[in-house]
Amino acid sequence: MLTVGLTGGIGSGKSAASRLFEQLGVAVIDADQVARDVVAPDEPALMAIQAEFGKEALDNTGQLNRRWLRQQVFDHPDKRHWLEALLHPLIRQQILDWLASRQQESYVILASPLLLETDQHLLTQAVIVVDLPENLQLQRSCMRDAMTTDAAGKIIAAQMPRQQRVESADYILDNSGSLTSLEAQVNALHQQLITRAINQST
Repeated sequence: MLTVGLTGGIGSGKSAASRLFEQLGVAVIDADQVARDVVAPDEPALMAIQAEFGKEALDNTGQLNRRWLRQQVFDHPDKRHWLEALLHPLIRQQILDWLASRQQESYVILASPLLLETDQHLLTQAVIVVDLPENLQLQRSCMRDAMTTDAAGKIIAAQMPRQQRVESADYILDNSGSLTSLEAQVNALHQQLITRAINQST
């Protein structure tokens, strides 16, 4: 089985690309969803976060207050490092368990915003980067998440630089255009990956 990483900066269109691959029948695991699962109510990680950050870390329903926590970790790098040290091993183990259950697939996709910043890329044999200019990335992030330009800019600045991310890619999806354009690129890449998976298995 070929494991393909899919990544990109905030607002790049990773989720749109993931959905397009899923529509083609490709199994996709979303590291963001795994990250949400490990901090669900009553999970040990959520209790640890509350102990570290205080009651403000939870909303009035007992769920993680993501927007508040996101602001905290980008304002305080030491808090971000603490949170990453807690969550990344838990996320990695769930991904490993999922990959082990998908060995019959020709190829699968691990979609993760931190694929290249963490050791998650070591679980893959190829990397797809969804790319677009930073001005579009900023614009789409603000529209999608209703955040300020300053807040979105801080997140972009904290992520891997665009050029470094692109240089790490085996395949690039240019998402500066329309969804139709992205879909055409995904369809073409799907065929390439099927061929690569077949060649790898023989």
